[in-house]
Amino acid sequence: MEDLSIPEVPGSNPGSPISQLFYTLFLNLYMDYFRKLVAKSISESANLDEKKIYQLLEYNDKNDRGDICLPCFTLGKKINPGNIALNLRKKIVLPKQIERAEVMGPYINFFIKKEFLVNFVSKDVIKNKNKFGSKNIGRNKKIVIEHTSINPNASPHIGRARNAIIGNSISKLYEFFNYNPEIHYFVNDIGKQIAMLVYAAGGKSYKFEELLDLYKSINDKVKENENLEKEILMLLYKFENGDKKVIKEFNKIVKVAVKGITNILGKLNIKYDSFDYESEYLQNNKVSRVISKLNKTGKLFEDEEGRFALDLSEYNLPMKNPVMILTRSDKTSLYGLRDIAYAIDKQKISKTNIAVIGEEQKLYTKQVNSALDILNKSPIEIIHYSLVLGKDGKLSTRKGNVPLLSDLLDEVYELAKKEISSRSKGKRSNSNKIGNAAIIYSMLRVSPEKNVVFNPEQAVKFEGDTGPYQLYTYARINSLLKKSSNGNVNSKLVNEAELDLIKFIAKFPNITEKAMLTKKTNLVPNYCSELCQKFNSYYSQNIIISDDKNLTNHRIGLIKLVKQVIENSMFIMGIETIQEM
Repeated sequence: MEDLSIPEVPGSNPGSPISQLFYTLFLNLYMDYFRKLVAKSISESANLDEKKIYQLLEYNDKNDRGDICLPCFTLGKKINPGNIALNLRKKIVLPKQIERAEVMGPYINFFIKKEFLVNFVSKDVIKNKNKFGSKNIGRNKKIVIEHTSINPNASPHIGRARNAIIGNSISKLYEFFNYNPEIHYFVNDIGKQIAMLVYAAGGKSYKFEELLDLYKSINDKVKENENLEKEILMLLYKFENGDKKVIKEFNKIVKVAVKGITNILGKLNIKYDSFDYESEYLQNNKVSRVISKLNKTGKLFEDEEGRFALDLSEYNLPMKNPVMILTRSDKTSLYGLRDIAYAIDKQKISKTNIAVIGEEQKLYTKQVNSALDILNKSPIEIIHYSLVLGKDGKLSTRKGNVPLLSDLLDEVYELAKKEISSRSKGKRSNSNKIGNAAIIYSMLRVSPEKNVVFNPEQAVKFEGDTGPYQLYTYARINSLLKKSSNGNVNSKLVNEAELDLIKFIAKFPNITEKAMLTKKTNLVPNYCSELCQKFNSYYSQNIIISDDKNLTNHRIGLIKLVKQVIENSMFIMGIETIQEM
């Protein structure tokens, strides 16, 4: 029969009364476990509401102020919070897992027993390895994540790469929690931009690299000639009405563009499970069925131009005229209508649907979700991302003022080679991985809704707040482990710097879960950056491998924990690790 007893807590009496529930919580969310434990003790000791106390408790980053603190400002009316803290401390009976509690002004600071924390954190990292920080909450659950979905009319620019990088990290994050993420790309193969390319190509074949100039040329001509635009729209009309010759020309252009885009994003290890084409929603009549369903709601009407429009006045959208135009006057569909049909389809795969979309489309996504609500369908979970700027306020490339991702990749890879060459033992074969880390980390370290300032020269540096710095830290630890790989953390040998590292490692499960729940893709990258800084500070002040065998084994054990957490963080970011640098 399986032994379900709780292991003895270091520094406490055998049989210490910790419930199986609390133990499980501890293994998954260390600091939250202690937060609940402290809240329970305060509640039982002073007859206070446990839920309220739990919400008031905060985590401390400074070791001299404890690990968890209780601010007492709101625990009494017209009473000095410092006096509240003093009186409350006298009543509290500390659980055996807490070493002491000290009053500092209006705060009560709680110190966790070092042995308890050190032993359990190290054991859990060793046991779970690449799943440390994860929970099995996604088991047998599928989730649909749509990202990138840029018009396949030209080479993507760096701003759209941020879309793909955020989407890829979100998918990795859900995979980390054992979900089965399915990555989709919605290909706008019947948009006006594609029709312009088809018209400009005139039946000829073009390479992917030539599409941008072709598109710019026809776009300039359309601005000067209204009749030309009518001819292009006629191509769309023929496509939607089944003209086989026109459909063939559209498919030829789109195939070249999609292959080119995915090849470029593939350099960043970004892949897709499904390419869904908007044209399919015309061919299988799903768009027509959406129109029919909307018509039954009484919200659909035909405007003065003969277009189908949807009344969204009840949704308080920031619009003077709260309607969503779904078709042109000739009844050919606009992408909003196709997006509604597509969202309904994705919900058949999974109830959880996430889409990464530029911030300039905030109003549009609200319109789509409002339309879904009218149809009694669940909304899409939207992650909006902001602009990518250069150090001088805008990005530019060798080919002009369009910041192409392909150009930027070449530039960053070359800069990475130079950075490696400046170091005597650097491997130039790692330049692409280092360049990818530079770009990916730069795109993720800033919260999605904020602008990213991207400086290629700074991004590839091996020092500072960069992706290569994190790779360098990982490789540094790996080189130490090659010299001595056996070791386990000894709680009796832990110094203050090591305790700080272990406490920081203990926060990783909280960081990953918060990142998943809030879709904040910057949380794990910033955590990893700080972990690397803490390790390198520790490494500069402590000898890892020495003549003292016990101390060496202890410190090797510690850096193995750090390496594992960096590796797990990089998996979530979508960065490949490097064993040597």
